[in-house]
Amino acid sequence: MKISSIAIEKIITKELVIFSVLSFIVIFSPFFGVQAVTGPLVNAALFLATIFLGIKGATLLAIFPSITALAVGFLPLHIAPLIPFIIIGNIILVIVFNRFKENYWKGIFLASFSKFFFLYTFSFLISGVLFSGKIAKVATTMMSWPQLATALVGGLITYFVVLLIKTRENI
Repeated sequence: MKISSIAIEKIITKELVIFSVLSFIVIFSPFFGVQAVTGPLVNAALFLATIFLGIKGATLLAIFPSITALAVGFLPLHIAPLIPFIIIGNIILVIVFNRFKENYWKGIFLASFSKFFFLYTFSFLISGVLFSGKIAKVATTMMSWPQLATALVGGLITYFVVLLIKTRENI
């Protein structure tokens, strides 16, 4: 009885530490202010959360980055109407990756492409309604190929982090 209680506490503590570290990454990475840095870090954190915390923990983390990015000024205020779509895109990334994570690279590619496709399609469709001129072009560009590239790089980062963790566990 006592041994199982200790084992459960150890698992909960491990998950809490993982959630805390990944929360730190998704909340503070927007402070870099560069999509080429922030995007891969956030996507890697979401992939890692899916692997180590499951879909619930990863979905919770998917909400934080966009809100933080807006709060610190990484996302211009006039792009704020896209935040719900960015959050949904992150959740799509988590759901698709979770579905295909047994085949890691297939999961990374399908999740990255699904997020990109969703964000690009919706930004293209609603940018003309919500924004005009230069703002519409900036919004559509931010939600296009950089989303695919940063998600794929995040998947690559995740691969090396998981490899490092597995190597350290075998030492």
